[in-house]
Amino acid sequence: MIYYAIQVRSSDEEGFIARSVKSLRDDPRRFFAPKRVLKEFKNGKTVRQTRTVFPGYVFLETEELDSEIRWKIRRVRGFLRFLNDTANPTPLNDRDRQLLLKFISFGKAADISKVVFDEQERIVVLDGPLKGLEGQIVKVDRRRGRAKVKLDMCETGFLVDFGFEAVAKAAKGGDSDNGGSGT
Repeated sequence: MIYYAIQVRSSDEEGFIARSVKSLRDDPRRFFAPKRVLKEFKNGKTVRQTRTVFPGYVFLETEELDSEIRWKIRRVRGFLRFLNDTANPTPLNDRDRQLLLKFISFGKAADISKVVFDEQERIVVLDGPLKGLEGQIVKVDRRRGRAKVKLDMCETGFLVDFGFEAVAKAAKGGDSDNGGSGT
């Protein structure tokens, strides 16, 4: 399958997908707007919110993108442009496609990652959407349980917050079953 990126009105990704599916009727093409779960504090309570990973972008999976389909998609309310050029859309390159497939693999939304902090206070991802993105983490907010990650998609850099939950502190020497302080 080939994947294309479509820039749409921000905060209207799901609406654009619904209108596109309706416009294309029974067409085998699929649209995606990968999502992530974050913990937010509202009115003294912790609530789980779902946010898009790439705000303002929808991805199209197709075997072929002919001019008729491009025209139908361009007419959908909220459409801004195909990347890199609306007249000649460019499929996602292999690196971008792999990143997209990683987020799609989590289902409806990428949940909160499970992490520990090693003896040097570095984050170690055990499971979840942050797994494999450790080298792209630019900031960690332990109090809010968020890691800011720099993601590059379609030659554009995105700073995206992902939620994490620290499950235990790793002890010196990597033995994490005794819950040692490490500091």
